Amino acid sequence: MAEPFIPDYAVPPGETLLETLKKLGMSQAKLAARAGRPLKTVNEIIKGKTAITPETALQLERVTGIPATVLNALERNYREALAQKEEQQRLKAAIAWLPQIPVKELLKRKCIEPRQSQEALVAEVLRFFGVSSPKAWEQYWNGVAFRRSPAFTASPGAMAAWLRIGELEAHKITCRPFDRVAFIHGLSGLRELTVREPKDITTELVKRCKTWGIAVVFTAALPKTHVSGATQWLTQDKALMQLSCRFKADDHFWFTFFHEAGHILLHGKKGAFLDTQKLGTEGVEAEANTFAANLLIPPGTLRAFLKTWNRTANAIRAFARDLGIAPGIVVGQLQHHGVITFRDFNALKRNGFDLTT
Repeated sequence: MAEPFIPDYAVPPGETLLETLKKLGMSQAKLAARAGRPLKTVNEIIKGKTAITPETALQLERVTGIPATVLNALERNYREALAQKEEQQRLKAAIAWLPQIPVKELLKRKCIEPRQSQEALVAEVLRFFGVSSPKAWEQYWNGVAFRRSPAFTASPGAMAAWLRIGELEAHKITCRPFDRVAFIHGLSGLRELTVREPKDITTELVKRCKTWGIAVVFTAALPKTHVSGATQWLTQDKALMQLSCRFKADDHFWFTFFHEAGHILLHGKKGAFLDTQKLGTEGVEAEANTFAANLLIPPGTLRAFLKTWNRTANAIRAFARDLGIAPGIVVGQLQHHGVITFRDFNALKRNGFDLTT
């Protein structure tokens, strides 16, 4: 895409007015008297210091013969040229902000277009984030609830870019208004998806969730983010669940999904939650963990299994089959609770859950 030509000069409409006065042999003082305007105002109009209002343009038309529409157009073009010139200066000053943003990764993912100048690149990045300036970017991202996450402060530019990619993708998904009751009932039915092949999950998961008012997007993590998932409300009727699928194993994928579902159901519509490699173990994060664990494997059922478990893989498979979930999820929960080590029974887990590709 060709970059627009932005001249580094702006011609005030007062120059046209001055040329006309010379042709008419009329002084600025006489123009002021005939137009009923202060001489200072006329002088400042000619110098471009004072704007020509539509009312003034009509008055000047009667005195000079220059059509008001011409004067108004010249004034508008002049002010726009001044604004463009000032904006170029602001963009030039903002070049120092660019290193905070993973520009190369955004270019690689075609989230932004390449630009020939650094000023144009700043404008392109601001367009991507949907903000007017680096200051507005700072104010917005410092203000969102994601800021409460230590991971966000580690690399705010990369994390903000990842979140923005998710927002833009979610806007493309048309959802029904959020239905809390339907979502609660539907979550149990999603457990049966855990036994399907990874390639068969994406479309079905998105399809079901959007009927409940939730846009599910799969966004590969950006470098330095170490993010697993995020939840936020785009509107009062539409929630966004963003998953990075960075672990690529079924137990991590599904636990993260139900963890984010817990945030949607338990923690209101004002909060926004960012979850990283190690899901939190306190406060709302602990509540979301418990919600996910209990929904995947009811605690009473798990306790009953552990009482008779002979510590074989076949027993895990049978237990998972009875629950209607993937064996890898059982293994993940046993590891999480410390019943087995993180090296045990990993062969029961399925990989290939990089659903972002």
